[in-house]
Amino acid sequence: MDYALEYPAISSERIDKYIHEQIPELSRSYIQQLIKQGNIRVNGVSCKTNYQLKPGDRIEIQYEEPKELEALPENIPLDIVYEDNSIIIVNKPKNMVVHPAAGHESGTLVNALLYHCRDSLSTINGVIRPGIVHRIDQDTTGLLVVCKNDQAHKCLAEQLKVHSITRKYHAICYGCFKEPEGTVDAPIGRHPVDRKKMAVNRKNGREAVTHYRVLQTLQNQYSYIECTLETGRTHQIRVHMASIGHPILGDAVYGPAKSKIKGLQGQTLHAKTLGFIHPDTGKYVEFDSELPKYFQDLLEKLS
Repeated sequence: MDYALEYPAISSERIDKYIHEQIPELSRSYIQQLIKQGNIRVNGVSCKTNYQLKPGDRIEIQYEEPKELEALPENIPLDIVYEDNSIIIVNKPKNMVVHPAAGHESGTLVNALLYHCRDSLSTINGVIRPGIVHRIDQDTTGLLVVCKNDQAHKCLAEQLKVHSITRKYHAICYGCFKEPEGTVDAPIGRHPVDRKKMAVNRKNGREAVTHYRVLQTLQNQYSYIECTLETGRTHQIRVHMASIGHPILGDAVYGPAKSKIKGLQGQTLHAKTLGFIHPDTGKYVEFDSELPKYFQDLLEKLS
């Protein structure tokens, strides 16, 4: 699609911000990508992503209209911890995205679930996220509950809403804690500058509470901890631990870009325990998963 704009303002403005304001369906990150590819030109000339527009600048934009995402069944192995007629508990591996999104149209947990469950998944969250009640990051491993029908989905969603689901994560953090346990009670919202990141945002953030306890101190440099979620905001544990000076080991977004540990495979965060009221029986059930081998090996190495 070809698009042309003429910058009418008197004062200057970043090009990516202005284009996003005029064409909201294009995210700023996608606009920056188009600029780097030479698909956005100002007065017939390529520009940089931080170009400041001047009055009268003519902007030419070339881009493809976004495709409608479609989730298709894919024969991808699943680590199933438990399954019945209403729910399925899956132990998600590292580097698997939960549902299709731009840049991750296939190979997701949803693609695998569609193959395994056929038509037996809840429909509440639409065709891209069938059965999905909650998510964990691509680089996080561990337990997820998936719903096979809408009744189960509503039951689990209500428990999430009132924070009654047990969710315990194990992680390795930078640094040593002064106290053996504690609570981070700090609202989380979009980062004010980097919109891809979350941050403690006391003005516009939503309530977020994480309880933590130290399981082991490692080499007087790192801490092996357990985090219990009271709420479930995007990147909650990662943001909260970084906010108190203990970012997750291997988290290049909220922690150091590089680590001294050789062979580190991304962030060391695992959704270990998941408990809730079963939608059929009305009884509390709890599931636990072993730490993945890379995590166990790292703990042994640091011990």
